[in-house]
Amino acid sequence: MNASSRIVSLLSSATEMLFALELGDRVVGISHECDFPAAVQSLPRVTRSRIDARQTSAAIDAQVRTQSAAGDALYTINTDLLRALRPELIVTQSQCDVCAVKLQDVLDLVRSEPMLRDTRVIALNPASLDDVFADLQQLGAATGRADAATALVASLRRRVAAVRDKTAALAPAERPRVACVEWIEPLMLAGNWTPQLIDWAGGRCELVRGGRHSEYHAWPTLVAFDPEVIVIAPCGFDLARTMCEARSLPLRPGWAELS
Repeated sequence: MNASSRIVSLLSSATEMLFALELGDRVVGISHECDFPAAVQSLPRVTRSRIDARQTSAAIDAQVRTQSAAGDALYTINTDLLRALRPELIVTQSQCDVCAVKLQDVLDLVRSEPMLRDTRVIALNPASLDDVFADLQQLGAATGRADAATALVASLRRRVAAVRDKTAALAPAERPRVACVEWIEPLMLAGNWTPQLIDWAGGRCELVRGGRHSEYHAWPTLVAFDPEVIVIAPCGFDLARTMCEARSLPLRPGWAELS
């Protein structure tokens, strides 16, 4: 793609990647959830959630289950705006239909709109940190920034290596038990690349397996695991919302006895 390419990102992480590759001036549209870097705040948003995210974790989960069972989309795309933006490249994802716009919805729209039929679609679907790095390389290759992507990935790998050098020699008994909470009610523990990050950082999280999607867990299972570190990172929540939702955790049975 040439330097005049117009890019729309439907995924927060993809937006951050594009800006990290110094492609911010070519990003013409973003998703409703993109919030970093600060420069994205002025960009038009081409998606909207059909879920009322002001509700509690349990209520949001119920909405998602109800709409998914009915075959209803969780997100909508502003077709008129997307058409007006005339993107040559759309970056989206195929990993999770709950977290962002479904890939099939994007493909169907591009195929049905005459003005978008020449638009290229790239779908990210990482399951490990190496996959994330590969996504950076893929975006670099698609936008004429292959060398920049190679340099960025090399820099990130050096940072990973610096951490692993400090933790590789830790014995199992020296590694704290870690639980990373991706959703509070019902309880979901983070999968995909998160267990890998925890392992490299010096922890252990035997309740989940790396490279697999995040899964629901019963609260007694977490209590029995007795984590020494709990990372609370609900999908889609900012820090303030996370702290608000986390207030329910100390009310659960067994919380006070956790290591």
